[in-house]
Amino acid sequence: MKILVCPLNGPRNISEFVYGGEAVGTMDPETASDGDWADYVFGAGTESGVVREWWFHVPTAYWFIAERHTGTDEVLRTYPASEVFGPRGEAGDGA
Repeated sequence: MKILVCPLNGPRNISEFVYGGEAVGTMDPETASDGDWADYVFGAGTESGVVREWWFHVPTAYWFIAERHTGTDEVLRTYPASEVFGPRGEAGDGA
């Protein structure tokens, strides 16, 4: 059984969670070059290494961030999204 540590609820079975995609900063499609926009949309998540991801704990409807190594699938840490994003989803200093 795989366990994921929810920052709100502690260690839980992975079946209680839904993956929400990579937590990346946003890019403005109006000001980005075509090449930069294509890399942003299609190139994310193609390299092995540590990524920041959105995860959702279904029973409590709680969204949080997990840092996971894509090569080993090891979750290095989990924490509330407020450590990275402001109240309206704007990236803070940590993004």
